[in-house]
Amino acid sequence: MCGIVGLFAKSAEIEAELGAHLAAMLAQMSDRGPDSAGVAIYRDPAPAGSSKVTLFSADRLEDWDAVAAGLGQAFGGSPEVSVRASHAVLAVEAEADEVEAWVRTSHPELQVMSAGRAIEIYKETGRPEEFVRRFALENVSGTHALGHTRMATESRVTTAGSHPFSTGHDVCLVHNGSLSNHNRLRERLRREGIEFQTENDTEVAAGYVAWRMREGASLEEALEGCLEDLDGFYTFLVGTFDGFAVLRDPIACKPAVLAETDEWVAMASEWRAIAVLPGSASARMWEPAPAVPYAWERAAVS
Repeated sequence: MCGIVGLFAKSAEIEAELGAHLAAMLAQMSDRGPDSAGVAIYRDPAPAGSSKVTLFSADRLEDWDAVAAGLGQAFGGSPEVSVRASHAVLAVEAEADEVEAWVRTSHPELQVMSAGRAIEIYKETGRPEEFVRRFALENVSGTHALGHTRMATESRVTTAGSHPFSTGHDVCLVHNGSLSNHNRLRERLRREGIEFQTENDTEVAAGYVAWRMREGASLEEALEGCLEDLDGFYTFLVGTFDGFAVLRDPIACKPAVLAETDEWVAMASEWRAIAVLPGSASARMWEPAPAVPYAWERAAVS
């Protein structure tokens, strides 16, 4: 089942309240996915040459200051730490690849949720309403965000298995549906240097998009490639450093709604999640067509 929500801000007012709006949308999808929830938020980009990593620890007493101190010793400077529930975002004066490699070697008990300059991923088991409260989501600002509520019909309920998934810098994906060829595609992507942390088919889709964009494809071109290389039924919502995109498979059996105003672009599995946004009553609303990528980028709306 699962529920997807996404919001792309086109005004400073929506950016300032992005977390609150996303939280309201996520709550509307609670009955579609009561087992876990997660969000990817794009905000406060790190300067060029620096990066942000979001880390998860199962240890409630994790010493995040000690992790930051180790990063400072490895790369210099004084990494900034922002803790939200079981996650921490660390801003480091180093490239994301280097920081990820250090974390996996020095702290294998930690899981890298995301890395890049702007992305922050938070996800956890439990009902979406509890997730919103624990992570103080309503206090977060940002330019655009993706959210997901999961009903675990085919696998265990775990933090690692929850959405969103990110396998490239500032690239993430949430998914409603199922892929039939993800095992073969996972092996192909591993040969291309894409690393996976779970057996979830959604992580394979995220890896595919990240790989295509790494090879020079635009966001829209990467999604067009999905139609050729990914078998199954799906609705994808994808985020990048400055982009936001939606794709449904050629059959389009999974629900999706898009809406746009002068202030925002929003996507959800059901209209009720968009109806909570300001100005939704006058928004242009439509059902995304099968096998057609829809993409927005900040340069195009600024």
